[in-house]
Amino acid sequence: MKDIRDYLKIQPLLFDGGMGTYYASRNRTSHRDCEWANLSAPEEIAAIHRAYLDAGCRAIKTNTYGANRLRFSESDCAAMIREGWQIASRAAGDAYVFADIGPIDAEDDTDILAEYLFVTDQFLQQGARHFLFETLGTGQYLSEIASVIRTEAPEAFILVSFAASPDGFSRDGRLIRDLLNAAAADPNIDAVGLNCVSGGRQMVELMRKIGPVEGLFSAMPNAGYPTVRGNRTFYEGDPGYFSDQMEQLRAQGVRILGGCCGTTPEHMREVAKKLRMPTAARIEYRPEAAAERRARPEADDPFWTALCDPDRKPFAVELDPPENADVAKFMKGARDLQENGVDLITVADCPVARARIDSSLMACKIRRELSMDAMPHMTCRDRNLNATQALLLGLCAEGVNKVLVVTGDPIPAANRDEVKSVYNFNSRKLINYVDGLNRTVLPNPFRIFAALNVNVRNFGVQMDIAKRKEQNGALAFLTQPILSSEGLENLKIAREKLQGRILGGIMPVVSERNARFMNSEIAGITVDEKIIELYRGADREKGESLAVEISTEIAGQMAPYVDGFYIITPFGRTGLVGRIMESIRQAGLA
Repeated sequence: MKDIRDYLKIQPLLFDGGMGTYYASRNRTSHRDCEWANLSAPEEIAAIHRAYLDAGCRAIKTNTYGANRLRFSESDCAAMIREGWQIASRAAGDAYVFADIGPIDAEDDTDILAEYLFVTDQFLQQGARHFLFETLGTGQYLSEIASVIRTEAPEAFILVSFAASPDGFSRDGRLIRDLLNAAAADPNIDAVGLNCVSGGRQMVELMRKIGPVEGLFSAMPNAGYPTVRGNRTFYEGDPGYFSDQMEQLRAQGVRILGGCCGTTPEHMREVAKKLRMPTAARIEYRPEAAAERRARPEADDPFWTALCDPDRKPFAVELDPPENADVAKFMKGARDLQENGVDLITVADCPVARARIDSSLMACKIRRELSMDAMPHMTCRDRNLNATQALLLGLCAEGVNKVLVVTGDPIPAANRDEVKSVYNFNSRKLINYVDGLNRTVLPNPFRIFAALNVNVRNFGVQMDIAKRKEQNGALAFLTQPILSSEGLENLKIAREKLQGRILGGIMPVVSERNARFMNSEIAGITVDEKIIELYRGADREKGESLAVEISTEIAGQMAPYVDGFYIITPFGRTGLVGRIMESIRQAGLA
């Protein structure tokens, strides 16, 4: 068999199309866990391979996309890979067989690299020398995996393919152009590309936006948009139209072509016909002029200017949005804070996972009606990429230019999990996604703020997370309230190790009951027992006086290590917050 690299120097390589969706259509079943068919219906899998080869494909993928130990037992996974490789190898003849490895994802502490290495080792034992890592949402671990494969099999050919939405982002919120360029720069990776999510036409347009990527490129789009009938997913894209789009991709310089979800041997037969024809005129790339969108309007952001001024420490104050549609009290509180000279109002996003008016809508209302700077909290809860981008575009149009990105409190599960939280990504991924939009879509980029919990026991882990947030685009941090000596010590560490601006958190304690509630019910807040004792037997007036005194003392302790103060309004008492701000000013701290 000719070395695949030599083959690609002469002509494009045509891969097969979808395995799972085609298997499901042939057998009127779900495509989920079709890897079991390697063990239960090997003749059917072999027939699918042969159908693609008869259509003119010169490379086939093993039926092992989802074969990993997070989905199956170790013995079953190993058997699926072994049989999947053998079935494809027997069917292939002189065609190339690629070990197909899909994304391995986990939200817990699973060692994902170990899982990938287990799968690749199973293939290496079978003699695999062509590897496809497909439908990836991140480039994490790729360099390590490719290095191990190259060490074990120096002649191996490694293709990595990312799944991108038509607007150029992976499901993890990563800018696809960055992922492709990083993978292409790895000396152990032979080719990079795109597959899934987008149909042929969308992938053509996406390729034009991305611009040229160094080296060999692959494109394996879906057969158009899916439809759902009777809980089953169908793709009804026309094979002729699909082949026209593949010819456009070929004209853009793509050397490796194939299909993903919904594509069939008939789709690939039409593509094979096109590849036997002369190449169309090469299409020029039209990469987006992202540089024109990166300018930050410094003069229009007094809060950021103050935060960067060594002689100032501005105030950001958090207000919880109303639990009903009556916004009168909330807006009065915002006006009171404005009169007291607050620099920025932040609006929480359904704190403690209780439904409230949307934080972004309230931030827009504050900006529109009071001409004040407002920053909504943006959680990862119950919003996918499309909803997040739509929201950010709306905020940008309204002149809101800051967001505080946090994971968000999970919704407590009801009986039988009737109510659940939906998390497509964590705060680090969301920060990276907003940063990518800043560089490609948004005319006025957002300044991204992040949360920093200084009250956790293992603060080293929190610092590692904070550093990754900075790497992903966070420019400043709002700390959890500091009400203990441990929190203050951790703040000092953060000041030494972080590059971004820091706003020190202050949460006024108004009563003993309030303090004990925070210690017991609110994650990320620790109130020192000495502070609690001061409130024993105090009435409201005494409690508020103590709140002013203690908050000012805490501000003084944290002042050398912060660039501003972040005050959380207790029970809507904006008048108390005003008193605290004035006391901090009189102490010469702001």
